[in-house]
Amino acid sequence: MMLPTHALAGMVLALPVVFVAPEFAPVALAAGFAGGVLPDLDMYLGHRKTLHYPVYFSALAAGAIALALAVPTALTVGLAFCLLGAALHSVTDAFGGGLELRPWEGTSDRAVYDHYRGRWITPRRWVGYDGSPGDLLLSSLLAVPLLVTVDGAFRLAVLAGLVVAVIYATVRRVLPTLAERLVEEFGAVLPAVVLAQLPTRYRQEGGEQ
Repeated sequence: MMLPTHALAGMVLALPVVFVAPEFAPVALAAGFAGGVLPDLDMYLGHRKTLHYPVYFSALAAGAIALALAVPTALTVGLAFCLLGAALHSVTDAFGGGLELRPWEGTSDRAVYDHYRGRWITPRRWVGYDGSPGDLLLSSLLAVPLLVTVDGAFRLAVLAGLVVAVIYATVRRVLPTLAERLVEEFGAVLPAVVLAQLPTRYRQEGGEQ
């Protein structure tokens, strides 16, 4: 799933706090958003493996939630929802497509890495792929309860996420071709250190990283 979907999902996790403990709502919403984004910081450093921990993030989130319930502070609540958002992101990446350059072709058997079991989880493709029409629909559905409930900067963040989601979904199918052409055109003049950070899928078809 695309980043806006994960970010919005992380915020939705925090919605109950708005009604149960409104004094912690801002930190919970912000932490849920941050946690939803966190795993994808590994985009060019072993994507869906380096910062994706479906088992460990889930275990840590369970412990952090227990701590937040026992000792509710801004720090414990923020930690709990950040880990919860990261856990949800890591788990739900298995529901989408694989790591291939064109995930709608369904050629990859790698969705997200399970460090606990030491193997890749097979993509379920229930949401198709990141930026698919189904993914955009999911982002839109997640945004509805948020737009009804939150205001101010959080409402702007939700609207910005929707705009990014629409743009990304619109251009998603042409991005692989664009990436290939850019690498083909400028690859020879790029420093070796930059090329080394590019996932192999951008440099040769069929590569997964």
